[in-house]
Amino acid sequence: MELTPTPKKERNKTLDVLRGFSLLGIVIANLLAFNLPLPHIDLGSWFTLPSDIKWHQLIDIYVQGSFYPLFAMLFGYGVAMQWQKAVAKGEPFWATGTRRMLGLFIIGALHALLIWWGDILMMYAVFGTLLLFFLRMRPFLLFFLAFAWNAIIQLFMLVFSSHELVDDVYYSNIVGIGEALAAYGTGTWKEIFSQRMVDLAVQNDMMMWFMALFTIFPYMLIGVAASKLQLIERAAHFKWLWIGLAVTTFPIGIYLKNLPILQDRTFFLEYIKTYVGGPLTAIGYAAIIVSLCLLPVMAKLLTPFATVGRVSLSTYIGQSIILSVLFYGFGFGLYGKINVQSGVLIAVTIFIVQVVLADLWLRKFNQGPLEALWRKFTYFKLRV
Repeated sequence: MELTPTPKKERNKTLDVLRGFSLLGIVIANLLAFNLPLPHIDLGSWFTLPSDIKWHQLIDIYVQGSFYPLFAMLFGYGVAMQWQKAVAKGEPFWATGTRRMLGLFIIGALHALLIWWGDILMMYAVFGTLLLFFLRMRPFLLFFLAFAWNAIIQLFMLVFSSHELVDDVYYSNIVGIGEALAAYGTGTWKEIFSQRMVDLAVQNDMMMWFMALFTIFPYMLIGVAASKLQLIERAAHFKWLWIGLAVTTFPIGIYLKNLPILQDRTFFLEYIKTYVGGPLTAIGYAAIIVSLCLLPVMAKLLTPFATVGRVSLSTYIGQSIILSVLFYGFGFGLYGKINVQSGVLIAVTIFIVQVVLADLWLRKFNQGPLEALWRKFTYFKLRV
């Protein structure tokens, strides 16, 4: 297989727009984790100022829980595209695919150990390896498996989720909060590293991986199925499908994500918000963007998202580097000092800066720096 990235003229701009849009949502959501003692608190009861409560509610409704399903679907879509490209050339994909996932896992591990405990790349690499076993399946079987697999946990949680009110004490770890505030706010790099290891262990417990198997992996399967049907490449052919999804899934998803605000906040409604409303909103976002990209004027206006989407891995890691420098004690030390509104402004500013940097980089190079490193690792051959 040739060691060259996909030429710009062969790339699907809508896919890059979707990736870029996902990265905007991710930096907004992740900023809260860089500014506050997550994963030791319940964000829903953490804020006390009315403005912070309102802005957090907006993030909770429109961002939180809606971008990891979108990113997972795009990940599956991309893996399937690479597999189909290899098949078309008559080349084997298993060795390349597993090596690619190993490279992603290494990048994710370094990200988690050295920069941020909330890394998602390791999980994507593990599930991506599992995904390789499903690539030969027919699209509609993949859709069935995805919905059936996700339905297992959905039905279980819908039946057994408690209707009791959420108690913030249930979520809060007072000791963990104090240690995180001290380490990240004023600690040295070594102290921050030690706290990062604690938070990484909390974030990556067995229950988290178990839930992710039922709530992230199915969306990767959906992405593979959609790629096999070329739902984005042939978006004009499937125009009414995309429009139909846009006008149904998005409003339903937003309504479900509003339930803990419109009613008393219970564990049941929190589950509905995150694991039902979140994915529906994600599908709605995707459908809206694909529908808009069918209009040449809108596709041109969305070009900045596509620019960042072409270097999505470098952008994702870059966001963590920038946020750690801004918020941690070895940098500007803004940890715990920024209100939610200012945090959103910072996140959007970071994204705009990354758009400019990505545009400047891509004028000289065909892919991002981490993308190039990842590709070299994937296709490197040891010569004897």
